[in-house]
Amino acid sequence: MKTLLLVDASSYLYRAFHALPDLRNKRGEPTGAVYGVINMLRRLHKEVAADYSACIFDAKGKTFRDDLYPEYKANRPPMPDDMRSQIEPLHACVRALGWPMLEIEGVEADDVIGTLASQARQQGVRTVISSGDKDLTQLVDPQVTMVNTMSNETFDEAGVMAKFGVRPDQIIDYLTLIGDSVDNVPGVDKVGPKTAVKWLTQYGTLDNLMANAEQISGVVGGNLRKAADWLPRARQLLTVKCDVSLPLALEALHYGEEDRAALLELFERLEFRSWLKELQSRGGGTAAPTAAEGVALTPGNAAANTVPPGADATPRPARHYESVLSAAQLDAWLTRISAADLVSVDTETTGLDPMQARIVGISLSVTPHEGAYVPLAHRYPDAPAQLDLEATLARLKPWLEDGARPKLGQNAKYDTHIFANHGITLRGVIHDTLLQSYVLESHKTHDMDSMADRHLGVKTILYTDVAGKGAHQIGFDQVSVDKATEYAAEDSDVTLQLHQVLYPQVRADDRLHYIYQQIEMPTMAVLQRMERNGVLLDALLLETQSHELGKRLLELESQAHAQAGRPFNLGSPKQIQEILFDQLKLPVIKKTPTGQPSTDEDVLQELSLDYPLPRLLLDHRGLAKLKSTYTDKLPRMVNARTGRVHTNYAQAVAVTGRLSSSDPNLQNIPVRTAEGRRIREAFIAPPGAHIVSADYSQIELRIMAHLSGDASLLQAFATGQDVHRHTASEIFGIERDQVSSEQRRYAKVINFGLIYGMSAFGLAGQLGIERGAAQQYMDRYFARYPGVAAYMQRTRDNARDSGYVETVFGRRLYLQEIRSANAARRQGAERAAINAPMQGTAADLIKLAMIAVQGWLDQTARRSQLIMQVHDELVLEVPDAELEEIKATLPALMTGVASLNVPLVVDLGVGRNWEEAH
Repeated sequence: MKTLLLVDASSYLYRAFHALPDLRNKRGEPTGAVYGVINMLRRLHKEVAADYSACIFDAKGKTFRDDLYPEYKANRPPMPDDMRSQIEPLHACVRALGWPMLEIEGVEADDVIGTLASQARQQGVRTVISSGDKDLTQLVDPQVTMVNTMSNETFDEAGVMAKFGVRPDQIIDYLTLIGDSVDNVPGVDKVGPKTAVKWLTQYGTLDNLMANAEQISGVVGGNLRKAADWLPRARQLLTVKCDVSLPLALEALHYGEEDRAALLELFERLEFRSWLKELQSRGGGTAAPTAAEGVALTPGNAAANTVPPGADATPRPARHYESVLSAAQLDAWLTRISAADLVSVDTETTGLDPMQARIVGISLSVTPHEGAYVPLAHRYPDAPAQLDLEATLARLKPWLEDGARPKLGQNAKYDTHIFANHGITLRGVIHDTLLQSYVLESHKTHDMDSMADRHLGVKTILYTDVAGKGAHQIGFDQVSVDKATEYAAEDSDVTLQLHQVLYPQVRADDRLHYIYQQIEMPTMAVLQRMERNGVLLDALLLETQSHELGKRLLELESQAHAQAGRPFNLGSPKQIQEILFDQLKLPVIKKTPTGQPSTDEDVLQELSLDYPLPRLLLDHRGLAKLKSTYTDKLPRMVNARTGRVHTNYAQAVAVTGRLSSSDPNLQNIPVRTAEGRRIREAFIAPPGAHIVSADYSQIELRIMAHLSGDASLLQAFATGQDVHRHTASEIFGIERDQVSSEQRRYAKVINFGLIYGMSAFGLAGQLGIERGAAQQYMDRYFARYPGVAAYMQRTRDNARDSGYVETVFGRRLYLQEIRSANAARRQGAERAAINAPMQGTAADLIKLAMIAVQGWLDQTARRSQLIMQVHDELVLEVPDAELEEIKATLPALMTGVASLNVPLVVDLGVGRNWEEAH
């Protein structure tokens, strides 16, 4: 079958313009968008073996849609002059490269693409559409595939279903229901993707839905009926026209020869030096272009939409960084930042502890490739005179605390702490590049240096470049102001450039934009306050516990020596190996990569079922870790100024969206052992207050019921049944009131094990039974819960197709090993694919709960404060006078953040310490 390649060039021009840095030639003419689109075209021509090709642009002037609906696209800003000026050279380059180019007045590029795809279908020609426009997915069918080189997504029929939840032939109805804010086409009020998918799954088509509109209850049902007269016009606006009169036939769309003379002139004018050199080296040949150097707008690198390291297609713009050393300079920058639409702000400090570090200097940027550094506390011989720290902060404070002055940061939570250390409440942080990167590609690193390399092709100045390494590293206050200016101003400048690359990609996807704007950014603000609040500790109790643990460790060591028949070091894997396997001749469970018998925890767990020494070793390891990590360490981590311990919540670490606690880690204190629970007794409320713990009950199982839609699970949760007893009843074929505690325990292991993708082998290990028996339990489980089995298979299939899974709210969880040739890695990724949507949705829910609770506390001016977040649990410190109100309000706030197909339930506990409350 022959292939037709159609490129939605106007959409790529727009994306390239907003994604790339402001590249210009020596005459100051903008060139970045031209570079990005041509690079993509060269790559496409090499990678897609097409018999026919065409680049389609939007023509100037109105289209038939403007006549149909005068408000069509009315909210779009005018095209920037710098984008408009690149259209002419782009068209010239496209023609010179040999691409057939089409612009048809009165219609959009989408309509031309739709018409050509329709003609190709009639002639038995396969069509590949290269575009990032979701509207074009309505054209997908067995002969039409869509590729988005910006996101590395391929949409065949299954891909459309996986992405949107509806078939390609339902896309028009789907878009009609949700509307298109970009094109200013209203949909049904309050109806989003989730509701649209639900309706179209149930009713099949918009027409059938409207025929049954009276059956739709609630506010959305009323809104649907109100929109009945509008929807036909909305559908007409959103439907790609496939019968446009074209000036040429499909057979005329052959890729032509390069116009070498024209390309030489264009590449020289635009200063695309690498391509110019390549063209000159080919002499008079007319060979098809090869892929351009670098990764701009190429498949497989969704966010790397910039000139790569070392590429010299266009000169990198000159940078201008200024050291602000005078009052006049500071006044000038205050004027600039006060008038700017967005300001990138960064602090340089005396250390990394957010509660104690002090400001050394502040950097600012409002325009790419420009920045300023305000040194305030550099202390080294011959350091230049600097502005007074306190006086300068007083000058900056009104702007820093003005929530109406938009600000941008890279990990702005840290800078917010630093300003707070100086009595300044930083407000107006509306963007954070750390979180933009995290939302777009959670599986990658999000430090500024890595992102600059990945997205901008820029090798940034490293901290070690200016401060040295190891024992010879100096504090930033000892770095020369000249070096500090280059380093610090670059930080703010690069952060601004990263925002200009990353945010358009976040904004282009409604679900990702929701995650960023409504979950991650507000969560950052709540976390900063929670970290600032800290937790009160009973240090004397911890010291007592540490002493008791020390005595218990000595007892365990003595017992272990007795079992071994001689003294040995319980912390030495080599000595443990000699005793267990050489001396006691215990069975070897597995080996290390070097071929030695392993003594890891899994091995000791298995051996402990039959032998006493491995159990003693495990108990010793567990208590030793508690002692060193918590009872010994926590008292030393109390902040002398606040008298509290202040953890750090890392927001951009776990690919599932879960938070990570460190310094100290408050999320890994064991709760299954008496000793672990006792440590929680040391987390106390001050006099006149209580600790309140609010925990989502069985949240991942509830999310599984919602995602799978399994009728039996949904019914169990809807009627408030004990879901583990319900599962036991189903698996063992008995009435619920006949289920024994052991059968319920089995069912609990199965319920939680299977949502983690556990195999029969793993389940057998957990239950201590034969693998065959475990397989029988699994078979019975899936027979009773067929919706769960179908969900798991569907999720594995979708993950393999797209490379990621999504939470209920649209967070993407990438699975890098899902297509691995290594079976073990691939199976591990498949297990992760099953659980990740549940973990990720739970993470989204607890973040939404934090936002809701903090919002209510602020709105009602309560003195209660959030002090910890641990997995699915929120912990508050509550004055006794507010206790009853908090107990009554907290569950409603947490269960009201989302509407799932199962009820959310919150377990509430109250006590003078965390253990009592939990």
